[in-house]
Amino acid sequence: MKVSGSLLLIMIMIFSCKEDDGNYHGGYYWIYTYGYPRMAFYEAAEGLSEKWKIKYYAVSGCTISQKEMHNADAENKRTYTAIEKKFGKNWKEKYNKDIDDFVVKKVDVMDVLITNKLFRDELKKHYIEIYNVDKEVFELNNEGEFRVIVYNNELKYENKECFRLAVNTKKKTVNLIQ
Repeated sequence: MKVSGSLLLIMIMIFSCKEDDGNYHGGYYWIYTYGYPRMAFYEAAEGLSEKWKIKYYAVSGCTISQKEMHNADAENKRTYTAIEKKFGKNWKEKYNKDIDDFVVKKVDVMDVLITNKLFRDELKKHYIEIYNVDKEVFELNNEGEFRVIVYNNELKYENKECFRLAVNTKKKTVNLIQ
């Protein structure tokens, strides 16, 4: 009886210990930022958010208290540790390389789209000129797969999103996402 009670207590202790996963909410690791925003970096980071499951959240702009800065840095330290557990010790180098490469990949996506009949037909349906395409590009993996959301900023806020596409730059395919 004592052995089974002790075993039960040990099992409860082992399974009740929750691993610290940093700021992992809604399927994403959240990294808190402050200071002057680096717009090109954040645009690329947003485009990679599906692939890496990392999102950035600005807790403050250029003006920030020492306490807020300390809190953000402490939370980020926990999050970086959790990300390292998932992606490995050199995750930052790989991530930064993906950030640098993302601009070129967006151009590759547009190269596939611009010659695609489905894409051009959808633009016509939504009264969008080819030279005035407003879109968000999200890299999904290393296989050349992207999700693209096309907007028409001339429309009311609720209707700005016109259509979504699945683009594969390696296979040069475009499919409409319903």
